[in-house]
Amino acid sequence: MRLDKYLKVSRLIKRRTVANEACDAEKITVNGKIARASYDVKVGDLIEINMGQRMLKIQVEKVTEYVTKDTAADLYKVIS
Repeated sequence: MRLDKYLKVSRLIKRRTVANEACDAEKITVNGKIARASYDVKVGDLIEINMGQRMLKIQVEKVTEYVTKDTAADLYKVIS
């Protein structure tokens, strides 16, 4: 699954276009490297999101196309 779609499906970022713009602005890294929106997300990847004052570091637990609002948080584990 593409990184921008994963961020939207997991509800870490509200809209896919915003996720795409964050990738273009180099605010998202995967495994310590700046990631493009087309990056293929895999289980075990470490994603860091730097949006303004907020820094979020997560580890990918599952990758699925569709989730409900209640189960979206099961896709990742917050590290810091």
